[in-house]
Amino acid sequence: MCALAATSVVGTAGQRPAAAGTVTVAEYPGPGHVTGDIGVHDPTFVKRPDGGYLVAHTGDGIALKTSTDRTAFRGAGSAFPGGAPWTTAYTDGSRDLWAPDLSYHNGRYHLYYSASTFGSNRSAIFLATSTSGAAGSWTDHGLVVESRETDDFNAIDPDLVVDDRGRWWLSFGSFWSGVKMIRLDPSTGKRSGTAFHSLAGRGGGAIEAPTIVRRGTHYYLYVSFDLCCRGASSTYRIVVGRSTDVTGPYRDRDGVAMTSGGGTEVLAGHGGIHGPGHQDVFTDTDGDILGYHYYADNGAALLGVNLLAHDSAGWPYAH
Repeated sequence: MCALAATSVVGTAGQRPAAAGTVTVAEYPGPGHVTGDIGVHDPTFVKRPDGGYLVAHTGDGIALKTSTDRTAFRGAGSAFPGGAPWTTAYTDGSRDLWAPDLSYHNGRYHLYYSASTFGSNRSAIFLATSTSGAAGSWTDHGLVVESRETDDFNAIDPDLVVDDRGRWWLSFGSFWSGVKMIRLDPSTGKRSGTAFHSLAGRGGGAIEAPTIVRRGTHYYLYVSFDLCCRGASSTYRIVVGRSTDVTGPYRDRDGVAMTSGGGTEVLAGHGGIHGPGHQDVFTDTDGDILGYHYYADNGAALLGVNLLAHDSAGWPYAH
C-alpha cells in the first residue's frame, strides 16, 4: 500500500517491472490510505490551481468532494443541488446522474456527465462549467452527444482528452459496440463534426469507462472490463492499450487491437478489494495517479487511489 500525500511515496510489492520489459504480477497493491467521506462511485479528479483537489462522482445532481492533500476527503454538495430537469427525459425522472469527467481549462472547470437508466442506451452526455467548482455554481451548456435505442453505442462515461496539437476529443461508451470518440470544439466544449471513431470493443460484451492520457509518444486508453455494480460480487477490472495517434488504433502489450477485445490488465480484484474500476488517471507532483472505485466485503463502494508508473517497455502498473 502506498502513502498518498502528494509529498510522500511508499510502496510494497505489487505489479512490478521485470526483466526485458515484462511485468510479473506478484500481488496487486491495496488502495492508498484515504480518510473522511470516501463513499464514491465513478470518481473523477482535477487538481485545483491552489493545489487542492476536486472530485466529482455519480450521485444526485453529480456529487462533489474536495481534498487539500489527496488523503482526507470531505463532501462538498452537488453540482446541481436544485436538480437537472433537462436530463430527466433520459433518467425516467431520476435525479441520479452518472460517471462525470472533470478538467480545468482557461480558468474554468469543465464537467461532462451522463444521463441514462440502468441497462438502456437511451442516454446522453451533457457539459457544464464553473469558475469555482463549488456546489450550485455550475452552468449547464446542454447536450453534447446522445444515443437512442436504435443506435449501436451508448452515450455515457465521457472522458475529455486534449491531444498534442491542442485538439479536443471526447471518448465515451458502455457495452454495445464499445468505446467511441468524437471531436470537440475547444471554444465551446461541444461537438464538432459528425465523425465517430471506434476505439475499443468486446463484441457487445462488458467494456466501459474510457480514460485517455498522453505519456511520451503514446496515448494510453484505460477502460474497465467486466461487471460493475454488484457489490462484493463485482468483477470490474482495469485494462489498458496504447497508440501513437489519439484516434487509434489502440493495442495491448501483446499487440491485440482493443477493437478486437484486447487490453493489458492494470488492476483487478484481490483480497478484500472487489471490482476496482471506472478509473481516472491524472498527473500530480509525485507522478501519475490512478483513481477508481472498488467494493468492500460489505458491498460499500469506496474510493481507491494508487500511484502509476511505467515499466521499461512503457506499460503502466499500479503501486
